[in-house]
Amino acid sequence: MMQKTPIAVLISSRGSNMRALIEACERPDYPARIALVLSNRPDAAGLEVARAAGLQTIAIDHKPFGKDREAHERKVDAAIRASGAEIVCLAGYMRVLTPFLVNAWNGRMLNIHPSLLPAFPGLHTHEAALAAGAKEHGCTVHLVTAGVDEGPILGQARVPVHAGDTPDGLAVRVLEQEHVLYPAVLLDFIINRYAK
Repeated sequence: MMQKTPIAVLISSRGSNMRALIEACERPDYPARIALVLSNRPDAAGLEVARAAGLQTIAIDHKPFGKDREAHERKVDAAIRASGAEIVCLAGYMRVLTPFLVNAWNGRMLNIHPSLLPAFPGLHTHEAALAAGAKEHGCTVHLVTAGVDEGPILGQARVPVHAGDTPDGLAVRVLEQEHVLYPAVLLDFIINRYAK
């Protein structure tokens, strides 16, 4: 049996990229297993998906912590560590992280972003790409650092922008590539970059 690296997947909503990671981790030849799915929203639809797959889940609602983001992150960090996870994968985790969590998982936290970074960091990337007249768009997996969407790029996938594209139509095509890219980059990261 392959030694599988335990990972934690953090979500805030439906967790479509989480689903892609679940499917990859179910393969016997894939070098990761999901030790925990964590959400900052107790009503996140992705939690039910993870439970249905037999995965450990936890919700740590950010709302009771008010503006004390670090206090919330300390609870998140404790849950991740208790799960035994060695790598954290952000998959639609809609929280701007404080230096505490970024530093705690420095070099071991990945994020997927729906643009070809460094172009269009932050939100509303599909609208921004169309407004800028971009000829191609896509997605990026990167290491998380203190700057939002500024970490070292681990992999990208590109899609052409068509005449008459809408943000929603472009989003669908980019998301299809996200589901392929994230598991592929995580595999490469574990095999070639991650030093235990």
